[in-house]
Formats: sequence, structure tokens, C-alpha cells
Amino acid sequence: MNRRSSLKTILATGVAPWFVPARVLRSETAPSNKITLGVVGTGAQGVVDLRAFLNHDDVRVVALCDVKAANLERAKGFVAERYGKADVREFADFRELHRDAGVDAVLMALPVHWHSIPATDAVLNGKHLYHEKPMGMSFAEARHVRAAVRKKGVVFQFGTQQRSDLKFRWACELARNGRLGKLKEIQVGVPGGKSMPAFAEQAVPEGLDWERWVGPAPMTPFHAEKLRRDNHENITNFSLGMISCWGIHHLDIANWGNGTDATGPVSVAGEGTYPEAGGGCDAVLSWRVRYEFANAAPITFVNQDRDGIGHGTRFIGENGWVHVKRGVIEASDEALLRDPANKAGTMPIQLPESLEHTRNFVDAAKAGGKSICDIETAVRSDMLCQLASMALKAGRKLEWDPVAETFGGDAAANALLEARPFRGEWKLPEIA
Repeated sequence: MNRRSSLKTILATGVAPWFVPARVLRSETAPSNKITLGVVGTGAQGVVDLRAFLNHDDVRVVALCDVKAANLERAKGFVAERYGKADVREFADFRELHRDAGVDAVLMALPVHWHSIPATDAVLNGKHLYHEKPMGMSFAEARHVRAAVRKKGVVFQFGTQQRSDLKFRWACELARNGRLGKLKEIQVGVPGGKSMPAFAEQAVPEGLDWERWVGPAPMTPFHAEKLRRDNHENITNFSLGMISCWGIHHLDIANWGNGTDATGPVSVAGEGTYPEAGGGCDAVLSWRVRYEFANAAPITFVNQDRDGIGHGTRFIGENGWVHVKRGVIEASDEALLRDPANKAGTMPIQLPESLEHTRNFVDAAKAGGKSICDIETAVRSDMLCQLASMALKAGRKLEWDPVAETFGGDAAANALLEARPFRGEWKLPEIA
């Protein structure tokens, strides 16, 4: 059936379906009204995001960039499936894609150690940016990207897509509207790290530019397992570990429900354990971190199932609790969720609504507006991950100034804010 007859059939039933396929809702959009998109990083997460963008009729994917030939071929296959042919420009160097005047916006989905340099470069070239989380390897890098976005005024969307999920918004609105009573604590649990045997050196396969994949990180011998996301996100050459890669999602929700998007904690303290030296993965295995705020509830952040704290975000108030994770929202009393006065969007404090994360980004880019996870929100939420990592490295309680974004006169702690040296030619692009 064609689109019109399909919709007539649906409407004739008098019952709206839970899901209407995009091919039914899709109608042609004039080329002048389309956002042209370049994709930098077409690995596991990049393909997930790419396919979401391909579902929007007012987006046209025009360019792809990756250092692995197999990733590019797979991505081109999805583009061909959507458009009938893989009519895209291919790049090995993200800087060339960013200088392409035919690209309006960039989806960046690279390993963590590669986040800040390409992100800044895209923004300084005037591209709207969908930036996969986390912000980078250091707080200095996050602030650098923020400075670029502020200067250029482009639309920025962080990959913390849970803000585009009704259940998470609902839980945060319950917390913000006092439906749990005064908040006493927020508990966040995410998967912990992993241990792996040491990776023996292997020959670099054809079709992979390993030198470029490692890029600004310390050089390390190639092994195929290092390309796996769940491995390189647990290697400190390339990432801060699950404390950041998974932590950013639920800490972002904790921030949202705590009403602390525009501020931060005043102190952070914690302890953690690490894999034995010499293994393939060396990022933090398990941890317990505590954030204290001047005018908001404290947050306890752990690897899940530690101290009885499960996966997700739990808002605990004087009168009860609500716990949210992907696909699930629970409460200490289910009547709380059944009460029509407590439904999302009906309470006095109503948080921004987004039904789909890439759609929200496209709408903001076309209107010149603000996305649901803009750069200010992104840096504040990512800051919690960075502070946790720094507290574990320091091995002591750190006093944080959320306005100045420093540890005051604590020189040793302030040194942890800085970016590590970048390898070779790589450096953060200057913001004139």
C-alpha cells in the first residue's frame, strides 16, 4: 500500500497503533529543507545512531569517515538500503569532512580518547554536532569543546539519550515536584569494569589504519580485542572506564531529577579497586563515590549491586522512592505511579519533552534552537564522572567549587583537571 492508503486504513480502525512504521509516515522533503549529515565513526555506536538518522526524511547522510574499511562498507550498506544507492563521500581524515561545505551537521561516534579534538574541529567549522558520550578524557577537554560551542553558536546534542525517554523524564518530574517528599539521597548504579588477560601483539590487518585509530593516545601494539568497545572502554589509554562510559547515563538523570543541571557538587570522595597489573584492561573495576551538594540531595554512585544499589537511578525521598532504568520505572508504592495527578507532563514542574533523541537534534538544528542535552547540560553531567575519577586518583575527599570549576587552592587536585599530553601532531584546535 502507498502512504495515504496505509494511513486511511489505520485511521479507519479507530485505534492508534503503538508504532507506525517510518515508511508509512515518511513523505518527501524538499532538498532545501534537509539537514545534510556527515558521520565520523561508523563502528558499533556510530551505526546505531546512523540508522536512527536515516529514518528522518529531512536528513540526508552525505559523508562518512572511518579508519576501518569494513566499518565504512557496512555503513554504506545501510545508506544504500535507505536511499537506493550509497551516494556518499568517503573520508579517512575527519578534518576533510568538517571542511566540506556540503555538510550541515556531524554525528561523532568515536572511541573516547578521540572525542575532544574532532568535536572542537567540527564546531569551529560551523557544524552542528551530535556528540556521543562521554565528553572526553579530562575536564579540560570538556571545557574546551564547550568554549567552541559557545563561540560558534551551533546546536550541540549529547548522546545521553535517556532524556528522550518518557520513563526517565517521569521519574525526574516526580522527584522535582516533591511527590516523594523532600529528597534525601539519589543512588546510581552502573556496570563495573572488567579484567582481561594481557593482549599479545598482533599484525595490523589490511583495511585498518591503526596509527590513526590510536591517534592522540599513547601508542600501543595492535590486538583485535582492543577494537571491541567493551574492551577499549576499559583501557585507560583510551577511556576512563565504566565510571564514565556507563556512569554518564545515570548520573545525567540524577542531575536532572536533582535540579542541579546548572551547578555541581561541593565535594566528592570515594574509593575504588583496579585489575591486577599486566592485564589487558586496567580501568577501575569497582567503586563507591559520594557527592555532596550545597542545596540539593547527595548522590551515591557505585558499580551496580554494591551496597544493595541496583542498576539505574533511584530517587529516595522522605515519603518513598522511585527507581528508573531503561524500560522500567518502579516505586515504593505503585499507587504513586497510578495516580493521574502524578503522570509525566501534568505536574507543576514540567521538564523539556523529547520523544526521540536524534529527532530532537534535527529539530533544534533546523530551528536554531536548543537541544534537550545541550553543551551546558553535557559538561555539568560529564563533570560528575570526571570528579569521581579524580577523587579515586587522589585517594581523598576533594572540595569542589562548581562556579569557578576548580578545587580552590588545592594544586594537586587542580592538576587532575588538565588534559594529558597528546601524541604526535595531535592537539586541541585553538579557539581564536
